[in-house]
Amino acid sequence: MKISIIVAVAQNNVIGGKGKLLWHISDDLKHFKEVTMGHHILMGKTTYESIGRILPGRTSLILSHDKNLKVPDGYVFENEKEAIDFAEKNGENELMIIGGESIYKLFFSKADKIYLTKVLKEFDGDVTFPEINMEEWRQTKKEPHPDENPPFEFIELERK
Repeated sequence: MKISIIVAVAQNNVIGGKGKLLWHISDDLKHFKEVTMGHHILMGKTTYESIGRILPGRTSLILSHDKNLKVPDGYVFENEKEAIDFAEKNGENELMIIGGESIYKLFFSKADKIYLTKVLKEFDGDVTFPEINMEEWRQTKKEPHPDENPPFEFIELERK
C-alpha cells in the first residue's frame, strides 16, 4: 500500500494557525476532494475536531492517545501501525495522510508521494510542514495557478 500526504503549504512552510487554515482556495478544496475520494484518510484528533465531521465518501481514521475518543462513522487508533494495518486489511491501495502537523511529521519519512498545494505567499501561523529535501523527491506534476488570489501550484512529488 502506498502512503501519500496531501497538504497545502505557504512559501514559509506554514500550514495553519490557531487550529485553522489561513487561506481559502476553492480549487484546492475541490482538488483535495478529488484526490482523497474513495480512500482511507488518516488524521490526528485536532484535525478531525477542526473539520468537525467525517468527510463523506472516505473512510476516516483518527490517531489519538485519547482512549475515550468516539468518532461516529470513523475509526480511532492509538498508533500508526494499527491504522496502516486496518487500511491494508480493508484493501486500500493509497492511504491519504491529511494532517495535522504531528501526523505529517510522523508519516513524512514513510510517505511515497506528496500531493502538494504550494501557496505562493507567506502567512503568519503556528503550524508548519517539514522541509522537503528535493534530493529525496522527484516532481512528477506541476500545475500553476498564477492568477488566483493567492496564487498557487498543484505539485505532485514521488520519493526517489
